[in-house]
Amino acid sequence: MSKKDEAIVLFNDKQVRRSWDDDKELWYFSVVDIISILTESSNPNNYWKVLKYRLKKEWNQSVTNCNQLKMLSLDWKYYKTDVADTETLLRLIQSIPSPKAEPFKLWLAKVWYERIEEMEDPEQSIDRAMENYIKTNLKENSIT
Repeated sequence: MSKKDEAIVLFNDKQVRRSWDDDKELWYFSVVDIISILTESSNPNNYWKVLKYRLKKEWNQSVTNCNQLKMLSLDWKYYKTDVADTETLLRLIQSIPSPKAEPFKLWLAKVWYERIEEMEDPEQSIDRAMENYIKTNLKENSIT
């Protein structure tokens, strides 16, 4: 994966880091970003650590199917981050008690559909990136 295949997408104005794998034709999403959105935990890293431990004890394969990729962090450095493809994420989401789970599943389906559209018409990728950039900058520069 190259840096051009990395992207930040928005779910309800919250950022989710993702990376595209050309060989497998899959998006990989940051698990901690997803957990942060679904649980609104003050420490999503710890929430994931505890959830991982519990799932491993239950012999749940979802944790085994997670990989690690270097992803851009808030301090603009790259760190190894647990990531999962859409199928694995959907299984992990089922393990998180949250009323936001169903809307998140629909959002994942939409993200996948958009990628298919982008592969057919690459110009859509540029338009979508510009739209997300503008949304992010407007939010960061707004006066509250």
